[in-house]
Amino acid sequence: MSTSAERERYGPESRPPPFERGTDGPRVVLVGVDGSRTSLRAAAYAAGLARRQRSGLVVVFVSSPAPYAGIMSGVVAGAVQQTHDELAAELRDECRRGAEELGLPVTFLCRRGDAYAELCAAADEFRADLVVVGASEQAGHRLVGSVATRLVRTGRWPVVVVP
Repeated sequence: MSTSAERERYGPESRPPPFERGTDGPRVVLVGVDGSRTSLRAAAYAAGLARRQRSGLVVVFVSSPAPYAGIMSGVVAGAVQQTHDELAAELRDECRRGAEELGLPVTFLCRRGDAYAELCAAADEFRADLVVVGASEQAGHRLVGSVATRLVRTGRWPVVVVP
């Protein structure tokens, strides 16, 4: 589970519209972002889908600690934390702007831990109808699997992987 979590809401309150045949799409779209090009494209796709479906959008930023975090000096650990905080602030501001421009209810979550575990926990917590993530750009993930691959294999939600 996460060591710390932050939640902020932007835009109008989420109110499900009355049922209308042919428009019973997802009510909650969850997207994982990490600042990479593909995650930002995934966020744009998820926001557009949520707007068209009149759904709520949950944006999850997970900062994963480096495997060597335990042996970092205080100065290096402080720099890593500062980078995390700056990226979270940029993503938070972008969510706020998008919520206002699109009139879209957005919840921004900032968590620390394993990206796969935190995205699963958030999807369960918010009862996501759809999870959207960007494709990994790291070559090693083709061999050992990416977060997107693990989410698809979990099979609890429909998952869209944006290239």
